[in-house]
Amino acid sequence: MANYICTTCGVQFAATPEPPPHCPICEDERQYVNPNGQAWTTLADLRQTHANVFRPQEPGLTGIGTEPAFAIGERALLVQTPEGNVLWDCVSLIDETTVDQIQALGGLSAIAISHPHFYSSMVEWSHAFGHIPIYLHAANREWVMRPDPAIVFWDSPTYALGSGLTLIHCGGHFPGSTVLHWAAGAEGRGVVLAGDTLFVVPDTRYVTFMYSYPNFILLPARTVERIVQAVEPFAFDRIYGIWFDRVLASDAKAAVARSVARYIQAISQGIS
Repeated sequence: MANYICTTCGVQFAATPEPPPHCPICEDERQYVNPNGQAWTTLADLRQTHANVFRPQEPGLTGIGTEPAFAIGERALLVQTPEGNVLWDCVSLIDETTVDQIQALGGLSAIAISHPHFYSSMVEWSHAFGHIPIYLHAANREWVMRPDPAIVFWDSPTYALGSGLTLIHCGGHFPGSTVLHWAAGAEGRGVVLAGDTLFVVPDTRYVTFMYSYPNFILLPARTVERIVQAVEPFAFDRIYGIWFDRVLASDAKAAVARSVARYIQAISQGIS
């Protein structure tokens, strides 16, 4: 029995004697099946070919990504707080070296994930640090491919993790899409760890909003407005997206307002 990992989305599945016949996450229209066909790997094989890299993002925040890039190529973010460190989003690879490096940074007390495309090997990560809780929004329950008692489903507009960390339910990309607000980030001005709910675009002065990023399916204006309303009560000056180079470094709250105005104008009136 092995916990097979989809090579396209990076999500690990419950243990089976053979690879699963298909990946429901990739077959959903928000993702895609590799045109060369469904393929699988295991954590043991991944450890032979890949390694995780740690990159400081700002004081108290470290990015963790896998090289060479695997699946979606996202990086996780380790938030250090006095009450314990929290891993935001997740990567498929977890190995002894990664555990040792995180322990040197103060260990890990909890995991929280924005949406199903980043569930990856979350259960392996939880077990590696003593079966710590994994916080997922309940609206995304059906997309959990490897159930585990460590998973905590929450269902409310916000969920406090302590030490100024707050999960905010935004919806949009998935019904349970979530961002994490870190009040102490950006020298106390506040940070949003956005996954791809508020997607930092290559012009890092803006974010965008989509139902499907790989398939370019837009969200309606009312849904985008609800996303922005969900984060409005929180102060933030910086947004971290899903990749190392996707950081909206300053004036982030005003940038979100500019971005939603531009988005709604584009889909309602067109850009000539």
